[in-house]
Amino acid sequence: MARSVAQAILEQLGLWGVKRIYGVVGDAVFGLIDALAKQTSISFIAVKHESVAAMMASAEAKVTGRLAVCISHMGPGLTNLITGLGDAYLDKVPVLAITGQVPLNKIGTTYKQYIDQQQLVQAVSSFSQMAVHPDAILESMTHAMYTSLLQRTVSHLSIPSDVFTMFTTMQPCEPPPVSVSSPDPLEIRHALDLLRSAKRPVLLVGSRARSAREPIRKLAEVWRCAIANSYGAVGIVPDSYPLMVSGLGEGGNPYLPELLERADVVLAVEASWPDKFITTSPALIQLVSHPSEFGTLRSASRRILGHTNSILENWIDGLSEYEPDPGWERQIRECKQAWAALNEKERNQNASPLSPSAIIQVMENHIPADAVIALDEGDSTLWFLRNFRAAQQNVLLSEHWRTMGFGLPAAMAAKCCLPEKQVVCITGDGGLAMVLADLITASRYGFLITVIVFQNGTLQMERDKMLMKGLQLQDTEIANPDFVKVSEACGWISYHAEHADQLANALLMSQNSSKPSLINVRTARIPHPDFLSHV
Repeated sequence: MARSVAQAILEQLGLWGVKRIYGVVGDAVFGLIDALAKQTSISFIAVKHESVAAMMASAEAKVTGRLAVCISHMGPGLTNLITGLGDAYLDKVPVLAITGQVPLNKIGTTYKQYIDQQQLVQAVSSFSQMAVHPDAILESMTHAMYTSLLQRTVSHLSIPSDVFTMFTTMQPCEPPPVSVSSPDPLEIRHALDLLRSAKRPVLLVGSRARSAREPIRKLAEVWRCAIANSYGAVGIVPDSYPLMVSGLGEGGNPYLPELLERADVVLAVEASWPDKFITTSPALIQLVSHPSEFGTLRSASRRILGHTNSILENWIDGLSEYEPDPGWERQIRECKQAWAALNEKERNQNASPLSPSAIIQVMENHIPADAVIALDEGDSTLWFLRNFRAAQQNVLLSEHWRTMGFGLPAAMAAKCCLPEKQVVCITGDGGLAMVLADLITASRYGFLITVIVFQNGTLQMERDKMLMKGLQLQDTEIANPDFVKVSEACGWISYHAEHADQLANALLMSQNSSKPSLINVRTARIPHPDFLSHV
C-alpha cells in the first residue's frame, strides 16, 4: 500500500515509541508538517527557535532514555539546531534530527540556503545522511534511529523538500531488539575481590545511575563506603544519608578531595573520574551499562560492562561478610559534618539582595522531594550543586556541553514527559535572555513549570573568572528587560522577590498555579567559593 514519504516517516517514528517532535515550521519540511497535522499519534511542539527544539529533544532523551526527535528547515534551521544537538552528542543521549533540504533538482546548485548539511553536522553527530529516493527513506531512517539508540548519540537525516510528498510502498519497521551485554563472570569476581580488599572505600555515582538508586544504597550499607556524586548527579542518594558526602568537583564539597586522596578503592558507577581534582591513584573499578562510557575513565583497574542493577546485587551478596574499618567511617562522618557546618553558614543569610546560597535554601524547603529540577548553565548551577541538599529530585543539566539557555527548554521537555511532576527551572538572567521568546511556548502548550531567575545584572561566572585570571572586565554587565512584565505579556503568572519570605510565598503560589510561573529574584553579586579565593 503506497503512502507518502512523510506519512511513512511518522508511522515508523510511532512504532519506535516517539510521542512528540520539536521544531520550527519551514518550507523545506512543509510535507512533514502537513502529515503531522493529519494524524494524532505524534504531537508537534512548535518552538520559537530551533536551538530550543534540539535542547528539548536532548532533555527528553535524558529524562526517558528513549529516542527523541527534532526537525528544522534547511540551512539556518540546521545551524540553529546544532547548539542543542551538541548537548545530546556530548552527553550521549539518543536524538534524531530531521532537516529539510533543497528540492532534488537544486542539489549542488546556488539555490538559496543550500549547503552540504552532512559536512555541517558531522562534529555533533555519529550518523548523517541525505536520503533522496522515496523507497530509500525508511532504510536510511532505520539506520539513523538504530545508531542513535545503540550508540547513545545524535543521528541526522536531510531530506529534499519534494521527497516528503512522494509516495513509497516500503513498509515501516519496528525497532530490532537491543540486548544488554553480559559481563565476563571472571571480571565480576576479580572486581569483587578488589571491593573486599578495600579499607577506605568510596562509591562515586554518576548521573546515569538514577535507575540503580536502591542497589547503590544497599551496597553502601554493607561496604560502608563514602558516597560522592560526580558533576550533576544530584538526588540519586539523598543528602541526608549518613555516608553521602555530596558532590566532587565544581560546585561540590570542598573537603571531599582531601578524603578521596586517602581512598584505596573507588567504585565508579556510571561516573567519570575527575583527574584534575584528585592526584592519587586508588584502585579504580568502573561499572557502566554502555561501552561509550569507558573512555571517561582512563586509569580504571577494572572495567565492567553490563546491567548495573544486577551486577551491584551480585556484589552486595558477595560483601555480606565484609568487615568495614571504623576509622574510615569516622573520617567520612568528619568530612560530612565539616561540609554541613560550612553549608549551613553560607545558606543562613538574610540580607537583601538575597545571596545565591540563601535562595537555594528557600528552594530546598519548598520544592517537593520528587520534583524535576532543570538547571541552566552558569553561576546559579554551581550554587545549586554546592548548597542544595537533595532528597530524590531528578536534576537535568547540560553536563558536558554546558550551554547557556538549557534550563527553560529542559523544563518544558520534562513537563511534556512527566506531566504529573512539579518541574522547576533554575536560571540566571543571562541564560534566560538567550531563550526568552520561548516563554510563549510554555504558555501556548500549558506547560505548568516554575522558572526561578537569579537576577543580578551580570554574567557572574565570567566576571569572576576574568578577575581570577587578572583580566580587565569587559561587558560582563548585562542589560535586562523587566522579566516580570515580559513573562506576564507571554501569559505567565510572575513574581518579584527580594526577601526570603517573598520567595517562599511565590514558590507556594506557583505549585497551584493554572499558568506557568516566573519568580524574578534580586540576587547579590557574590563570587562563588570556587573562585572567591582568587578574586
